[in-house]
Amino acid sequence: MVMAEPEETPRPQRPSAGGGAVAVEPSPPAAAAPRWLTVWCKSLVFRGDGYAVFDDADGRMVFRVDNYGVGPGSMALMDHAGRVLLTVRRRQRKILSLMPETWEVYNGDVDDDSNSNDGHSEPHLMMRAIKDLGRSSCTASVLAVDEPELYRLSWSRQEEWSRIHRRSSTSDETLIAEVRRKRGGPEKATLLGKDVLSLVVQPGMDLAITMAMLMISNSYR
Repeated sequence: MVMAEPEETPRPQRPSAGGGAVAVEPSPPAAAAPRWLTVWCKSLVFRGDGYAVFDDADGRMVFRVDNYGVGPGSMALMDHAGRVLLTVRRRQRKILSLMPETWEVYNGDVDDDSNSNDGHSEPHLMMRAIKDLGRSSCTASVLAVDEPELYRLSWSRQEEWSRIHRRSSTSDETLIAEVRRKRGGPEKATLLGKDVLSLVVQPGMDLAITMAMLMISNSYR
């Protein structure tokens, strides 16, 4: 389905780790109440891997994710109109290496050569997540702020959930997002297919960054 592009408006400026302003693609604004989303773990592109994300409140598509059949190492997180908001990349560790696996999230559409598609500016790293060795978790740093924010991504294959906690400077953790198998039916008692998830995001958390974290944690489930 092709949707009309809205008229262009000046893109917001997000402070970078170095103090400068970096233009970013708009993401759905943080809500004043928890946001309930349905995540369908299917690509809308033939022979691709990805997701389609819908708002439970009105059924509209919020995000879609695709790798366009090139493998799970790089995926594009797009808005409903197909505009790339973030590029999520998996940095495979070398064989027999003790270095943990790393994920990198870039602003906008970034090609396989680590160059932005406009050919003029360097890709801007928004987030880096590192797999915790021997644990079902990752530690993520969101870098597109004056002071990096730390998050812990955790998951359980057996219980089929993923959680995202924000870590404070005192190491206290606050749950800001959770994913579980979606339930349907009159009393929400029937588990739907394994590829249909329910995502709850707490107020104040950026939805695009949250979805990127879900993509990372879901790759280990």
